[in-house]
Parts: sequence; structure tokens; C-alpha cells
Amino acid sequence: MAGTPSMADIRPTDSRTRRGEPSVRLISAADAATPDFRTQWDALCNDAAEPNPFFEPWFTLPSLAHFEAHKASTIAAQFDGDRLVGLMPLSRPPRYYGYLVPHCAAWLHDNAFCSGPLIARGYEHAFWRGLLDRLDSAPGRSLFLHLPELPADGRTARALDAVLAETDRYSVTVDEGSRAMLSSDLDAEAYLSQAMSAKKRKELRRQRKRLSEEGSLTVERHAAAEGLQDWIAEFLGLEAAGWKGERGSALANAQRTRALFADALAGAASAGRLERLALRLDGKPIAMLANFVTPPGVFSFKTAFDEAYARFSPGLLLQIENLDLLDRSDIAWADSCAAPGHSMIERIWREKRRITSRNIAIGGPLRRALFRAMMAYETRGKDKA
Repeated sequence: MAGTPSMADIRPTDSRTRRGEPSVRLISAADAATPDFRTQWDALCNDAAEPNPFFEPWFTLPSLAHFEAHKASTIAAQFDGDRLVGLMPLSRPPRYYGYLVPHCAAWLHDNAFCSGPLIARGYEHAFWRGLLDRLDSAPGRSLFLHLPELPADGRTARALDAVLAETDRYSVTVDEGSRAMLSSDLDAEAYLSQAMSAKKRKELRRQRKRLSEEGSLTVERHAAAEGLQDWIAEFLGLEAAGWKGERGSALANAQRTRALFADALAGAASAGRLERLALRLDGKPIAMLANFVTPPGVFSFKTAFDEAYARFSPGLLLQIENLDLLDRSDIAWADSCAAPGHSMIERIWREKRRITSRNIAIGGPLRRALFRAMMAYETRGKDKA
């Protein structure tokens, strides 16, 4: 991963000033799907200060189409003249973690893992100011802005912190954790040697050798859309055959998640954002994974393995193949999108990406006072941000 940045050293810049600063408009999902807006949206994806595939059109639009929540969702869009310079999907949920507390939130669902807005470089401060000003002027019934699954380091987070400080706006970090991340100047072989003991690497070589004795063992890597529909069907079947299928949480268990997976992968392939890997035994997939490639980052979207071969660690063997990301000159880091403490990925991906959930005051003095009181109750005994 050539040119890996030190996130702690990144300092946001902002060429916009408050005077004449572009405002944020709220547009419908239907308007966001028009060809003209899609063209602007695609351009913003390529110019974003920090990537987020879950807010790119090929993922967001199918998400809105397949989930009922889209009926109350809008797209916060910031333009500088005719140029789209910032974007974040928003919803207005009536409940907050089960409580009847209406609020505004960055719109995510269970298969989207990052709420960082897409912002053109140089507009980081302007976007946050414009979004918060827009919500101040028209908060509706919302008591506050909720930002779940927000990366805590980098240009976007630093700009948000600066805007909150400049405006003396109250905010609270209600949840904080970290998930496995891949970020190193080492090549794949050297990284594996550092991440795992010699004994464990020897055991993995033994498992791979034993697995190859079961049949013809091959690794496939694809970026193009050729054969994608068959690959999707294989992945859905592989995942559903395991513990997720038994618990009813596999993508194939629900029509909307099955359709979203198919649409998102097809859209990512069309946009040049998809990489898919498969470990096959006599042509049969025994481990598969899909990455969203958004330089300089990669997001590991989904992975599955055949539990009948668990004694050979096929999922881990495929992740070793995935370490080839370290050798790409256009990639500086990869986000596992995995739950904190994930037993498999944290054995091999050694870095961490800090993720927070934040609540931010909006509206007038009375609304903000009510929000502050609510947050004091929710975070009693916790540190505030």
C-alpha cells in the first residue's frame, strides 16, 4: 500500500469562506436518480476527500429502493454553482433506539457500514456548516442530528470537530469502537509474517496442503462483470448454507437483502468499484468475498465460507490472498467493515479504524436545551465529546 497516510497527521483544508458559501438543499430520492444528478454524483465520488461506497449512487439508490425507510428519506446535497460538492442521505426516524424520540440521521441500514458524507476536497468545513444551518432552519420534529458509524479520524471528522467548536454547538459521542483495518507499507508476505507467528503460518500452510489433497484448489479474482450473476447466486447459496442461514440473517433469507446484494454488486462492477475473490475446490466455491474498491480505500463488504471445510480454515486462507491489496499502488488502506473483536479478521488485519456514533444539537435554544438534558441522561457515567 504505497503512500499510506498517517490519519493522525491529516489536517483538513477548506477553500470556502462563510460569505457566499454554498447552502445545502434536501432533494428526493427520485430527483437524485435523474441522469443529470447521477452524473454530478459520480463526479463527486471521484473527487471526494474521503471515500464511502455506501453513499455512492450504485449502492444508495438500490438501498433506498429496497427498504421501506426510503419513503421518509432525502438526500442532503450541496452545490457550488453547478457543481455538486457534498452529499449525505438523511432520514427522520420517529424512534431512537426504541424510544419515541424523533430525530434526523445519516441514513444507513444493516448492510451499510459507514456514514461519512461524500465531500469534495476543500469543502469539508463548508458542508458541515451548510448541513447544520439547513437543519437549524427547518428541523421539523427532529430533536437532534444522529451520525452512526462515522469514522473518527481524517479530514471529514476534523472538519466536523472544527465547525462544532467554531459555533459552540453541543455534541455527544454516544458510542465508540474500532474495527479491523489494513494499513501498512509492508508487502503482503512481510505483513503476514509480522501479523502471525511462524507456528501459525506453518499451520495454515499445512491446512492449505491438506485442502489441496481433497481436489483441485484454485483462487479466482475478478473485477469485471463477466460471470457476476452466477457468482452472486453461488455466494448467496454459500452464506445461506451456514450459521447465518440457520439464524435467518443470511442475505438470501429476505427478498430485499437478496435484491440489494445483487443490485449493489452489479452497480459496483459497472462503476469499476468491485473486486471479488473465491477459493474453489474442484470448481465449487468454499470461500468467497466481495470488496468495494474506492481508492485510496477498500471496504470489505461481504464474505462467506463452506462450514463443511471449517477444519481447513478456508475463510482465513482466502483472506491471505486478499492481502494482495497491500501491493496495489492505488490503495492506502482497507476497512474490514467487521464487528469489533471479529475472531477471524483480527487474526490477520492488525490495524484499527476508530468508529463513532455522534449526536449533534440542531434548531433553536429550547430544542437544544431539551437535547442537552436528554444526552445528559443517556450518557450519565460516560465521557462526552
